[in-house]
Amino acid sequence: MKTICYLADASNPHVKKWCKFFLEKGYEIHVISLNGGEIPGVKVHNFQSNVNELRNKKIYKKFGYLLHRRSILKLVNSIKPDIFHAQYASSYGFLGSLVGYHPFVVSVWGTDIYDFPRNGAIQKWIIKHNFKKADYIFSNSVDMGRESNLYTDKKVHITYFGVDMERFKPMEEFKDDAYFTFGIVKSLEKKYGIKYLIDAYDKLYEKYNGVFNGKKMRLLIGGGGQEMEILKSRANDCIAPETISFLGRVSPEDVAKTYNMCDVCVFPSLREGFGVSAIESQACQVPVIITEVGGHPESVDPEKTGIIVKSESVDSLYIAMEKLMTDDYLRMKMGKDGREFVKNNYKFEDNFEDISKIYGDILEKYPIKK
Repeated sequence: MKTICYLADASNPHVKKWCKFFLEKGYEIHVISLNGGEIPGVKVHNFQSNVNELRNKKIYKKFGYLLHRRSILKLVNSIKPDIFHAQYASSYGFLGSLVGYHPFVVSVWGTDIYDFPRNGAIQKWIIKHNFKKADYIFSNSVDMGRESNLYTDKKVHITYFGVDMERFKPMEEFKDDAYFTFGIVKSLEKKYGIKYLIDAYDKLYEKYNGVFNGKKMRLLIGGGGQEMEILKSRANDCIAPETISFLGRVSPEDVAKTYNMCDVCVFPSLREGFGVSAIESQACQVPVIITEVGGHPESVDPEKTGIIVKSESVDSLYIAMEKLMTDDYLRMKMGKDGREFVKNNYKFEDNFEDISKIYGDILEKYPIKK
């Protein structure tokens, strides 16, 4: 039996997606996780470093997880995986590069390539070092691939995460015809531009006095994060704060249900590696409004499944939101076309079959004798 060892956050839903697919392919899966977590059928080795807490520390304290390097090296050499794969190019990528095991794969996720290497000379050196040590580099979008090539001349393989079309699908039972609902499910962090959505919604609410075609307007904001109190305060300054609901952290099981409560989903990100949330929403047959940043535009068929607007622009969001609210035919057509677009381009099984083929190439090139 072939073995994959992921250096990754075992609590992350995308990591769980990777594990589930390759378990079903017959691989033995190990996950070395700095944050703990549980995944059915997977051996999770928990090093409990609380990466989220370290992320806000000074740079020399951020690397506290490196204290586990010797233990992880010993563990990897005992597992002897056929593929050693770090999911995240900075922290997990750096740790994996120091283990010195091959074949070594590094996946780029977003902030690890857009933000981390721009934070200082040391961070830039780390990314270059990690890519130098990697045998293969994966990226979740074409734009992230281009960004990665600022730090390496190696080929970057585009490996979309994909969407489970059976999980993310239209569910009419969660619609409420009494409301016209705008929504977002995202971490409440500054980089996702949610304050611009609140302001655009407030402007639209004022113009229509909160009602359009007999439906009351509302805004649902799902997610937790550092901006929670700031955004709540901003919402409280709106004309009708009671129509803006903060749902808190939405469990992975309830994300699709939340999208289905919406008529339009809006993702006003200031930075985005790829629009995973946008393709999940479209899979639910809900049209989207996104910003023209990073790999975000790759997640829609422009003007057919969603509208792309300038980032940090309340007016651009307002115009797009009004357009989709007032044009029933366009909104419904975009929704139906959106699901078809995701099915044709970002279906989970198809995207991961492509990854499986790359894994096959790795196994041929780096046979490991156990």
